[in-house]
Amino acid sequence: VAARLGGLHSARLLLWSVEFAEIARLQHADDWDAAGRILAGAARRLEHAGAEGLLICANTMHRVAPAVEAAVSVPVLHLADITAQALLADGHRSAALLGTRFTMAQPFYRERLERHGLSVSVPTSEEQDVLHQIIFDELVKGRVEPASRERFITIMRRMHTAGAEAVILGCTEFGMLLRAEDAPDIPRVDTTELHCQAAVGWMLA
Repeated sequence: VAARLGGLHSARLLLWSVEFAEIARLQHADDWDAAGRILAGAARRLEHAGAEGLLICANTMHRVAPAVEAAVSVPVLHLADITAQALLADGHRSAALLGTRFTMAQPFYRERLERHGLSVSVPTSEEQDVLHQIIFDELVKGRVEPASRERFITIMRRMHTAGAEAVILGCTEFGMLLRAEDAPDIPRVDTTELHCQAAVGWMLA
């Protein structure tokens, strides 16, 4: 907002921070209904506090986006739609989706991207295990391991070579791991950056 408007301008934001240990437990227990109820309750409270639009600030938790959308009357800016629009605007028609195992293996995110006409591929089961472990054992705890960065780049490069025109960094923590100078020849979109840009554009429209 400051970059767009200049001066001392800033965004008017309401934030609800969930207890991640509880959310992670429900994710791994495959209890998405309970996770959805938590986010839906938070969404209702934010709307009651005056929010005019909502962001679910995590790729994986878009698994419960329908529950959130049903709980409120304000728009939810869906990250998969924003990501697809950015890829298409850059001329890409195929992409590799990297994220948590939930995001990669379950259809909720991939199918939403495919609605826009994108061809979406995901890593092998073994590669998904690697990425999931990097996220939950390292990145969410603030650890960035050079060896994990190299494994991440290896997966990116294999999928790009296999035909993915671009790579979707479909986890909010991947920005910690992958630097601008890492594999600059592989087009990628950072969903966290895209979400922020879309939110600012929506707020200032």
